[in-house]
Amino acid sequence: MHTIQPTPSKEDIALLDPFERLGLDRIELVQTLAQAERALAALSDAPAWGFDTESKPTFVKNEVSHGPHVVQLATLERAWVFQLHDLDCRAVTAAALARPGVVKAGFGLGDDRKRIVEKLGVEPREVLDLNHVFRQRGYRKDMGVKGAVAVLFNQRFIKSGKASTSNWANVQLTEAQLIYAANDAWAAVRVFHALGLAAGPTPT
Repeated sequence: MHTIQPTPSKEDIALLDPFERLGLDRIELVQTLAQAERALAALSDAPAWGFDTESKPTFVKNEVSHGPHVVQLATLERAWVFQLHDLDCRAVTAAALARPGVVKAGFGLGDDRKRIVEKLGVEPREVLDLNHVFRQRGYRKDMGVKGAVAVLFNQRFIKSGKASTSNWANVQLTEAQLIYAANDAWAAVRVFHALGLAAGPTPT
């Protein structure tokens, strides 16, 4: 039985120093087959990837978002933001998510997983929801990336509300969108390694 661990409040987190962020020099936008194949080759040596998706938000009742429109994968060194407009790029992205032997770690991935099955036609393999890991370690609430970074690094993860609710279906993503998307995935892989999970059993 784990001791119940305190979850940091928003007020506590707001007082912390900011967590490092990837800049554009370490973020690659992936839009074509050739770019996707290069990205997958660069990702192939990592035992785990930070993983997240973004979908166009809906603001009207009964409006449907046909996301994900963006899939983010990250190693400790870089992040790749895959746009899914191009069918060949989409196919490589789907193959990456279905690849065995690589953990895809992120936060609150239930909806992401469902959307990927519906849109890409694959079941992501070896997906690890880091919220579950924290729950197993005695944290009652879903930590999310902000809580996890506060607990493990004693720092504040910065998320732009404006970027999160922006149109991820746009053909041209803004720099703010790229930074937002990439850092969600990068923070997840940082948390994965900080939890000491790299040498642990692989999720199914």
